[in-house]
Amino acid sequence: MISDATVSLVKAAVAIARGDTGRLRTYLGAARVFAVPKEWIEELLLQSFLNVGYPLTLAAWQVWRDMAGPYEPGGEPLDHEHWRDWQSRGARTCAKVYGDSYPRLLLNLRALNPVIEAMVVVDAYGRIIGRGGLDLKVRELCTLAAVATLEAPRQLRAHLQGALNVGWTKEQVDLALTLVEEQVGAERALKIWEVWAEVRGE
Repeated sequence: MISDATVSLVKAAVAIARGDTGRLRTYLGAARVFAVPKEWIEELLLQSFLNVGYPLTLAAWQVWRDMAGPYEPGGEPLDHEHWRDWQSRGARTCAKVYGDSYPRLLLNLRALNPVIEAMVVVDAYGRIIGRGGLDLKVRELCTLAAVATLEAPRQLRAHLQGALNVGWTKEQVDLALTLVEEQVGAERALKIWEVWAEVRGE
């Protein structure tokens, strides 16, 4: 099983990725019913910048601000003076998610452009994904849900495996993908399940 709180965040992650502000409002409302802390929702929204980009995420933030009211200071600072901490934390977090594939990931990123390696390890996994406020398991399941909505099969495969690497069972991933399927439709869902069938059988 997956907790009701996590289910509401997974559904919200898909709605953010699809730009469906109506459903997002419903799922964030459900999250509040299930007593999901505001901090969890804010962390989901922060990591959505990494997964689906600024336009969709900014629209999602507006929905949340309309529901939750003005920003209340708190949480970990994002000052650049902490970049060395982000570097080491990012390496640890990224290694948990990617497991045995982590060294290959770094080589692939460097081959694209060395700057991208730093963006992924330091900024994405160190500055955002590795910070407190939301459990890594929940973060990764929400990342998987968001990525599943995109035409990005390599990243989908990586985060399907990532969900297993951080501790979700295959049956729990099945359930998470069922939640995604509810929003993306049959054609997209078929592609997702095909990739998952390959990863599940490995």
